[in-house]
Amino acid sequence: AGGNPAEAKAEPPGPGVIDLGAQSGRWAAFQERHRLSCEEAARLLLDAYEYRGLVKHTGGCHCGAVRFEVWASADLHVFNCNCSICTKKQNRHFIVPASRFKLLKGADNLTSYTFNTHRAQHTFCKTCGVQSFYTPRSNPDGYGIAPHCLDDGTVQTIITEDINGKEWEKAVREHKTIRDMSKP
Repeated sequence: AGGNPAEAKAEPPGPGVIDLGAQSGRWAAFQERHRLSCEEAARLLLDAYEYRGLVKHTGGCHCGAVRFEVWASADLHVFNCNCSICTKKQNRHFIVPASRFKLLKGADNLTSYTFNTHRAQHTFCKTCGVQSFYTPRSNPDGYGIAPHCLDDGTVQTIITEDINGKEWEKAVREHKTIRDMSKP
C-alpha cells in the first residue's frame, strides 16, 4: 500500500463530524470570539434558522426558582380572557407551540391546578405562587405564556385581544385562529 500520499483519497467525515470546508476558520473564530462550545454555536445556528423572524424571550416566576425560554414574535398577540380563573389571576397570555418552549429550571418547583374539564394545566411556582406559563385548554399541545413574566428587552409591542371565556366553547369555536396558535 505504499502509494503516493498526495494521491490518497480523503476519507469522508464520520457520523456526527461535519466538514466545514472553507468555513472552518470562520467557524473557529466565531466560537472563540463568543466563547462558545461547538454545540452552543451549532444551537445558535439551528435556532436562527428554525425560528426565523422570532425572538428568544426568557422569563420566569418572581422568586427565580422557575426559568424558561420561549421563541415568539417581538410583537406579542396577548389574550385577555374573562373566564373565572383568568379573571381572578389576571391571566393575560400569548400562545406558542410546545416546540418553541423550554423549561430551563424549576420543574420540581412547579405544581398544577385544574378544574372543570381538567384539560388546562394551571402551573405555578410552589415558592412564590406566580404562574409564568400554563397549558391552555384551547391549545393543550402548546403553552400560554404570561408576557409580564418575560425579562425586559425583547418585547416590542403587545396587542391585547379580549376573549369571552365566560362562554368558552362558543368563543373558541367562533375564533378563527386560537386553536392553531400552538401549531409550529
